Amino acid sequence: MDTLYHLFVEPFVGNSYLLRAIVAGCLVAISSGVIGCLIILRRMAFLGDAISHSMLAGVTSGYLLMKVLYGREAHFVAMILGALIAGFTTVMLVSFVSRVSRIKEDTAIGIMYTGIFAFGGALASLFSHYIHLDLFHFVMGDVLAVDAERLWMMAGVTAIVLFVIILWYRQLLLTAFDPIMATSIGLPVLLIHILMTTCTSLVVVSAVQIVGVILVVGLLITPAATAYLLTNRLSHMMVLAAVFGISSVVCGVYLSVWFNVATSPPIVLFSTFQFMLVLIFSPKFGLVSTWLRKRAAIPHTLAEDILGCMRRDPQHATSLSTIIANVRTDGQSLRKTLQRMTANGWIQPLENDDFLLTEAGKLEARRLMRAHRIWEAYLARLGTPSDQIHDKADLLEHVHDEAAVDYLDDRLGHPITDPHGQEIPEDFVHLVPGEEIHASLLREGHVAEVTQLDDPPSAQVAIGDILTTGPRQDNEQTWTFDVNGQRQLCVDHDQADAITVRLIKTTTSSA
Repeated sequence: MDTLYHLFVEPFVGNSYLLRAIVAGCLVAISSGVIGCLIILRRMAFLGDAISHSMLAGVTSGYLLMKVLYGREAHFVAMILGALIAGFTTVMLVSFVSRVSRIKEDTAIGIMYTGIFAFGGALASLFSHYIHLDLFHFVMGDVLAVDAERLWMMAGVTAIVLFVIILWYRQLLLTAFDPIMATSIGLPVLLIHILMTTCTSLVVVSAVQIVGVILVVGLLITPAATAYLLTNRLSHMMVLAAVFGISSVVCGVYLSVWFNVATSPPIVLFSTFQFMLVLIFSPKFGLVSTWLRKRAAIPHTLAEDILGCMRRDPQHATSLSTIIANVRTDGQSLRKTLQRMTANGWIQPLENDDFLLTEAGKLEARRLMRAHRIWEAYLARLGTPSDQIHDKADLLEHVHDEAAVDYLDDRLGHPITDPHGQEIPEDFVHLVPGEEIHASLLREGHVAEVTQLDDPPSAQVAIGDILTTGPRQDNEQTWTFDVNGQRQLCVDHDQADAITVRLIKTTTSSA
């Protein structure tokens, strides 16, 4: 107990500046973490670095202006206003250069912030008899020297930043993820960008008091990046970033007291330490979890080749010798893949080294077969020689992302057979009773209810009509439906796409 008291309580006894330092640091950590999340999502991590370095020009200009014009030592507020103006000027110049030239934004940041930083250094050197700045503390920070005036300033900055984030959260979220969509729906993207930049400048100005110009990016970016490894939701990310920032400040101050070192390096060091821990042990995006997932995952290309071999006769067992003859791989990889496919429930091992597809395996094999045959149809449409279609489709079938295959299927007009006359399996992902789909996806024997009409040609039917799908006609280009058991309806692909139906009954393809 005495040891704990000596480590955690005694440093604050009679040292109110330590408590004030932690409060000030926590305020800055909250605002830095919240705004840092937006900076990361916008891929503008070096913006904070640029603003912090440009502050030297603003502070020296404010100091010089007060001394030359008014004959007074610069007031803290005047230097802060100068820093804000310098930071804002830097951002405007970066935006201007990147917009009017072929120079990218990251390059423009490197050019402008170094130029403005050099301008500040030149002013400090040229007018050294007027300007008396503690450049060491400006560069490295000094949270222990925070007085009541600066503490209130940091509290004000934190309040302003949180108010802006809460009030314009949805706009900031949309412009961060999809600025093109934000523009298309009428959001003032440029104004929101300026608003975020102003908040970033305020945060950097206050953070420089804690960790200095050099390490300000560590407090602005690292806690937000740590939170980014733990969640996909921006609101959760902001909360976690603030928590990581606060813990960095508190632990950094304690470390500086215990080891008798300057305060700002331990703050950023502990923040980096947290990041490395999360990078390694994050349950979703960490190195360990990623390695475990990859280790447990089935090598999809090899597994799909095995399924392709077994799908030729899915009702009967396939011998190991048949798989070895048709799948190109080494024995160890084949054995591990068969074990993992068994663990996943895709295949069932039998006696004499035979394997049988399970229902889940048949479903996966049908999905692969559908991708293969749609790719064959697509290659035939492109004019690929018939003797090359199958081999090329064997390579492309591994690109079986549902969205990509569905797109090809729609572009081809939902073909029923491939170029060899073999039936293409149904789109079982969408053909689930109760789901709403376009009528163009229906196959012969399917029954569905009309729920929406999107185009005038579809006025031949009404909402609530029951459609029973008949065979395709005119080389699969015409869909035929029996409407309410009373009349026949024939439509093309575009007209069938304009009819939205709720599937009532489906059939199982024999493919």
